[in-house]
Amino acid sequence: MSMSVPDVNIDVTQVQRAPSSDGPVVLQVVPSLVSGGVERGTIEIAGAIVADGGTAIVASEGGPMENDLRRAGALHLKLPAASKNPLVMYRNIARLEQIITAYNVDIVHARSRAPAWSAKAACQRTGRHFITTFHAAYNFTSALKKRYNQVMADGERVIAISEFIAQHVRQHYNVDRARLRVIRRGTDIARFDPDRVSAERMIQLSTRWRLPDGVPLILMPGRLSRLKGQTLLLEALNQLSDIDYRCVMVGSDQGRGAYRRELEALIARYGLGNRASIMDECNDMPAAYMLSDVVVSASTDPEGFGRTIGEAQAMGRPVVASDHGGAREQIIAERTGFLFPSGDAAALAAGLRKALFLAPDVRARLHDAAVARVRAEFSKDLMCARTLGIYREVLRAGARSQATRT
Repeated sequence: MSMSVPDVNIDVTQVQRAPSSDGPVVLQVVPSLVSGGVERGTIEIAGAIVADGGTAIVASEGGPMENDLRRAGALHLKLPAASKNPLVMYRNIARLEQIITAYNVDIVHARSRAPAWSAKAACQRTGRHFITTFHAAYNFTSALKKRYNQVMADGERVIAISEFIAQHVRQHYNVDRARLRVIRRGTDIARFDPDRVSAERMIQLSTRWRLPDGVPLILMPGRLSRLKGQTLLLEALNQLSDIDYRCVMVGSDQGRGAYRRELEALIARYGLGNRASIMDECNDMPAAYMLSDVVVSASTDPEGFGRTIGEAQAMGRPVVASDHGGAREQIIAERTGFLFPSGDAAALAAGLRKALFLAPDVRARLHDAAVARVRAEFSKDLMCARTLGIYREVLRAGARSQATRT
């Protein structure tokens, strides 16, 4: 169910906490529910809150992932949360204050800067707990931009999605260690399980993508964005003319038509028309990973974590990734994957060549090591359990503080 939040007062008598709910009411605030790791994590945490006996609410501008949120048992409230217009952000304070009061919200968890400013003010007005998740190493070139970013470091607890992000937060923002927690993004190992992907699913996807039998597949998942490094991959592929392969870059251009056309022009210029292709978002990524012989993460800027790396490793696939950001924490070089210097097309080509020609026994050992590590350290269940633990922690601290005052 999705509801709009009006500018008039909500009738709180109609929307109190559900009587059957024993757990906390948690409101997560994100810009939209279109696609991406932030949105996926929001939905996964919402599902965990519900499963733990709590009430999960998400406020955003909405999008295709609203259906996933509804299936998780959460309530969606439409809010212009993606806007950076100061007037809209100011009005969102009152809207969020209405939501907090009407739904008896205990914790507000902000996951993006613009809505975090509104959420922080609403929590200050209502006395509710304010938590943030730092998803990226936000750039700043001025004191004003740094101040804009600072709100993500102002939570009672600040969650960093990797040690890389935690180091960035400690270096640039005023966050004491007692408030900072590292909770790495989690992979849904029930979904990304090589034993659960049928041959039929793989055949269907291979047919749809028109993949020739017996030819190695290089897979690059992720939205079409210059920062993801698709142009770098094509430059590397141009250096592999002596071997046979197919490459699929799978991901939506999200309106970046000019960039997609640039990639298509590069494919033509390098003579890769029969080797490389761009596919829109895939509705069966586990099957896509299973079809692949190597998965590429070629981001040119350090990513906070890199969700596709974990997914690919959960499926036992060799990953060749840029040696920076969260990739360093997920990949044990030469054991669970391969790292190359960021932006170095020749090194990427060498890494692809190595991954494609792994001896069968080496590939089997890499498969087992990668799967085991994701399941032990980077699972969705572990991410959710640790996040729920932080919710309980702030609620206990608040209860102690209240008891002390009385």
